[in-house]
Amino acid sequence: MDAALLVIDSRLKALYNGKAETDPEHRRMIDQFAASMGPAGFDDLLDGACTLIFMFMSWLRRACEDHEEDVIDHVVPTLVATMRMMPKTFRPEVIPTMVGLLVAAGTGLSPNLWRAQYGRWTEAEMNPLEATTVLLAEHINRITGGDHDFATRLITEALSGVDEA
Repeated sequence: MDAALLVIDSRLKALYNGKAETDPEHRRMIDQFAASMGPAGFDDLLDGACTLIFMFMSWLRRACEDHEEDVIDHVVPTLVATMRMMPKTFRPEVIPTMVGLLVAAGTGLSPNLWRAQYGRWTEAEMNPLEATTVLLAEHINRITGGDHDFATRLITEALSGVDEA
């Protein structure tokens, strides 16, 4: 999961530095990093992205419950609207899969296991999966007062708590 968090944090930093699109050099470095991991490492990266979605949605679910709101009502419409504004990243046919991951995580189900019932990930789903995770992290950062590192710190602190246990 560390590799997935590194990729997401890198994308967030690029976004906050005014680079909505990753520059070609940065994209090449991420692609080389993923390629160097091999097939097992790549599967770990996918599992890490799904785990991040689960952890982000779990945090959001608890935050929504504190305000007597439903996490699905709070998150999904906003992210779907954003996905629809990004047709190069989110082709219409991948939006239901990305929404399914959010809903699964929002209801306490493992996105990894939910997605596994539909077979292996396709190449066309890689960029949308990454972008969904980034959008979710950015949503958390925005609702926590614009702290650009909140979502990353949330995961880092959770992981350090597990390491100490």
